[in-house]
Amino acid sequence: MGRFIVAVLLMLGSTVRADPLPGTEPLSIHGDFAMKMVAGIDMFLMRELDREPAAWKRDYRSVEAYAASIAKKRARLLQIIGAVDPRRSPVTMAYVSTTEQPAVVATGAGFTVHTVRWPVLDGVDGEGLLLEPDRPPVAQVIALLDADITPEAAIGLADGVPIASQFARTLAENGCRVVVPVLVDRRDTWSGNPAIGKMTNQPHREYVYRQAFELGRHIIGYEVQNVSALVDWFGRQVGDAGPRIGVIGHGEGGLLALYAGAADPRIDAVAVGGYFDDRQRVWSEPIYRNVWSLLRDFGDAELASLIAPRRLVIEACAGPEIDGPPTVRSGRGGAAPGKLTTPELASVRAEVARARVHYDRLGVGERLDLVVSDGGRGPYGTEDTLKTFLASLGITREIRSAGPPPTDLRETFDPSPRARRWFDQLCAFNQALLRQSEKTRDAFWSKADRTSVESWEATCTAYRKHFAEEVIGAFDPPSLPANPRTRLLYDTSAFRGYEVLLDVWPDVFAYGILLVPKDIRPGERRPVVVCQHGLEGKPTDVADPSLDNPYYHRYAAKLAERGFVTYAPQNPYIGRDKFRVLQRKANPIGRSLFSVIVRQHERTLEFLKRRPFVDPERIGFYGLSYGGKTAMRVPALVKDYCLSICSADFNEWIVKNTTTDARYSYIFTGEYEMFEFGLGETFNYAEMAGLIAPRPFMVERGHDDGVAPDEWVAYEYAKVRRLYVKLGLADRTEIEFFDGPHTINGQGTFDFLGRHLDWPKRE
Repeated sequence: MGRFIVAVLLMLGSTVRADPLPGTEPLSIHGDFAMKMVAGIDMFLMRELDREPAAWKRDYRSVEAYAASIAKKRARLLQIIGAVDPRRSPVTMAYVSTTEQPAVVATGAGFTVHTVRWPVLDGVDGEGLLLEPDRPPVAQVIALLDADITPEAAIGLADGVPIASQFARTLAENGCRVVVPVLVDRRDTWSGNPAIGKMTNQPHREYVYRQAFELGRHIIGYEVQNVSALVDWFGRQVGDAGPRIGVIGHGEGGLLALYAGAADPRIDAVAVGGYFDDRQRVWSEPIYRNVWSLLRDFGDAELASLIAPRRLVIEACAGPEIDGPPTVRSGRGGAAPGKLTTPELASVRAEVARARVHYDRLGVGERLDLVVSDGGRGPYGTEDTLKTFLASLGITREIRSAGPPPTDLRETFDPSPRARRWFDQLCAFNQALLRQSEKTRDAFWSKADRTSVESWEATCTAYRKHFAEEVIGAFDPPSLPANPRTRLLYDTSAFRGYEVLLDVWPDVFAYGILLVPKDIRPGERRPVVVCQHGLEGKPTDVADPSLDNPYYHRYAAKLAERGFVTYAPQNPYIGRDKFRVLQRKANPIGRSLFSVIVRQHERTLEFLKRRPFVDPERIGFYGLSYGGKTAMRVPALVKDYCLSICSADFNEWIVKNTTTDARYSYIFTGEYEMFEFGLGETFNYAEMAGLIAPRPFMVERGHDDGVAPDEWVAYEYAKVRRLYVKLGLADRTEIEFFDGPHTINGQGTFDFLGRHLDWPKRE
């Protein structure tokens, strides 16, 4: 019957005005509200991305005053790129040799090439080539080529780099000590775990990024730490009065040079080629460049301002051109979309102009240089760039042109084992952080007071604020009036169903289906259950009385038949990459998809609480799958929900997002939007449930649910149960295991709703 009414309304269009809910305007808009929602949020986020980073309070009165005024921003940068772990000390450079291959691999014009290794982090060693001049070095330089260029190709020992762009070798020929480190490349050879049959097409950089991001780390931070370890070693060789230290890079190496220069004030000069640009479209680049909250404080110009007053050379030249991740093929998929293109010269000039403001105000405008190579698309590492860079390191003599490439003394050399060691060690470091993360979370939560309900709630205020602002990300409250519009959708013997549309911000709305039992007496106020669909779902999946979806079993309709008012919101996780890209657009401004969802739910609750048949103190939440993910996050932040039920999602969430040893892991799948920066060190599902306490909380779990094994679920829930017991609230939490799959069971959960929403059981 309900489908028939919908069909008639769609056929007649605007000629029929179905009765709206009293107190609301008629809803006249038709179409796919789910996709309209995703499109509207996209427009909203694009406007947010266009905003310039927040203004800093810089003190330009002196170099010393300026350094002090930007210190907190430098610390913030280190945090968001995950360069937070102590480096190993002291840094000793080891020659790498075997009985078959000596450490000296080549000799060039005035320098010798060694294979070397040095300590960086616990269990992590950098590797690469050391170009040692025949005489005392005039400067010390870290040369960072693009991620797909080997150190051998960088200096002409292997193919891949034109002679004119072999800047590492040219610097060595001009008397510099040069180290060329290995970077994680963009192949996908080792991205996965063959032992469990899970391989992906994720570039190696993405595979490391995914594990690191959830743990508050980043591949950018790891490789910046590698650069700083080399700076540590340079300092040990010559002391503070020794030759100056420079970092020069191209492509991904240019990115790292810029970040390293901004992060480490011991670096005297920085040269960046094929990278410097406006970062407003960072969301379209490969995901391993996604830095949480970057654009709240830092565009490339702001990173440059952390280098000031030191010398910075920007080279507008051809950058790496990457159309996307490695090809999807049998057994290998899941990589995030993302492309790299050469920055447009006009955009480079504009960003340099923004950076120049700070150099000029410090009175050091001559220390910021822009070198243009063939209209911004020519070769990198040009003579003009090197001349400017060397001058900034105190070398003013005429630059020596590159001589013939050195000859590799090794008869055969395969760079893959060395590249794999760097990749494997970073992955192992991530997995070690994962194993430690529970203790890290315990330390983070050490100030929570469990001695009483009142003290728990009081001390959770700061944790809730951190969750809202630093993990989920908080947008300002809605800027538009709700302007509720409704339309009758279902009319059954038990209830009427209405579509509901509410404004939030320009282009952003909340939408859902409200089911109102017909037996509500005048003046009576009923409890409400907000029933949340999962991934790629719609409100009709849970609320349509004629649709028995195998996951949801029309549970919103069943609850309405029992006398509850129910509401099924549309959440915007629909449209595959269309919604996943929303997460990519939100992350650089320190927001997430749930930053929008939280405000949509707040607006929805405002609407519900104003209905004369709703008891505003008895509004509960019940979500399955991605709706269960919502059940952990939204009620943790929105206290107007008086209880929460997480179905088919609750588990050891940090392990699920980070481990490389279980088939359940999101490391191997296409859900690249799942990762939340730093979550592993702050909030697993037990801690999120702690933010819901002392309100009632329940988990619904099918033994055959492929989200995670029962053991993960039980282990994480045990911590929730302990908290509630210690707070004297044992009757407010429970878990129901049932013999079934990823689905609503609707047995123990319905009883739980009846008890805690004070509603008599009805069949």
